[in-house]
Amino acid sequence: MKLLTKKIKIGNFYIGGGEPIRIQSMTNTKTKDIEATVEQILRLESLGCDIIRVAVPDLDSAKAISKIKSRIHIPLVADIHFDHKLALEAIYNGADKIRINPGNIGDERKVQEIAKEAKRYGIAIRVGANSGSLPKDILQKYKSPVPDAIVEAAIYQVRLLERFEFDNIVVSVKSSDVLTTIKSYEILSQKLSYPLHVGLTEAGTFVAGTVKSSIAIGYLLLRGIGDTIRVSLTDSPEKEVIVAKEILKSLKLRKGVKIVSCPTCARCNVDLLRIANEVENRIQNLDLDITVAIMGCAVNGPGEAKEADVGVACGIGEGLLFKKGKIIRKVKENEIVDELVKEILSLS
Repeated sequence: MKLLTKKIKIGNFYIGGGEPIRIQSMTNTKTKDIEATVEQILRLESLGCDIIRVAVPDLDSAKAISKIKSRIHIPLVADIHFDHKLALEAIYNGADKIRINPGNIGDERKVQEIAKEAKRYGIAIRVGANSGSLPKDILQKYKSPVPDAIVEAAIYQVRLLERFEFDNIVVSVKSSDVLTTIKSYEILSQKLSYPLHVGLTEAGTFVAGTVKSSIAIGYLLLRGIGDTIRVSLTDSPEKEVIVAKEILKSLKLRKGVKIVSCPTCARCNVDLLRIANEVENRIQNLDLDITVAIMGCAVNGPGEAKEADVGVACGIGEGLLFKKGKIIRKVKENEIVDELVKEILSLS
């Protein structure tokens, strides 16, 4: 059962309080390169990204936010480290949410300034505690970035914001380690009722990062923990969104086409890898809650294809198309992708 958290507004929608789980990513362009940043955000939007975060390392980046915001359609989060004045500038330039790190944002006076202006402009603050950048006193207390240390850092900052009469808060407690991340969120979810942004930090390259993120995020979502997610990869942000969407689809938390395809063996007589990838690329943005089976031979192929909404069971240089459990026609191998996509689109 989903844990019910406080509902807060970010840009043009809400998170928490039973709202759908939102996908977040982060640009890897230079934020002050407005054209490149906008182009990337628009691509991410088309793939299903709900919230976008941009790094704000300098004043030019903060000032670019207003121009970026005017050309995109999803909420924008300004990622702030070290310099609280950049947070203020991001607020003045229209950021929908500010992310601050309790390990490096500075003293209480600086946090108070950020809270005051965020409240005045009606925007949210995410307290993002990371295992790699904990406050020195907490790190000295625990000797290493254990879950209790990460959670304590986050809660300290949350209580500070509350003291300044600010409660439009999102919280995250990330580590690059799967078990540390899971335990941190389990502890935090019992202590706070604010929406939680879930993910690993510095999860790694595509394969390792996808595996680690899927385990941690999937486990937490199954426990009802998490209101927004990010799959952090040393790869393109586009891949982050695609993986995040697959996690949600797999847990039936987001609509989308589910593809069932076999790993192939000596019985396969078509280029199934090409067929499956081409079909996936052409339908990945469809908001259809259907299953498509792409099978390479007659062992499981007809059975899987019949169970799917649309499917193909391949033979020697050809394939049998199925729709709603019935064979509809036989097509040549070079026609399979087009004909299968045509049948998928007919269900939209």
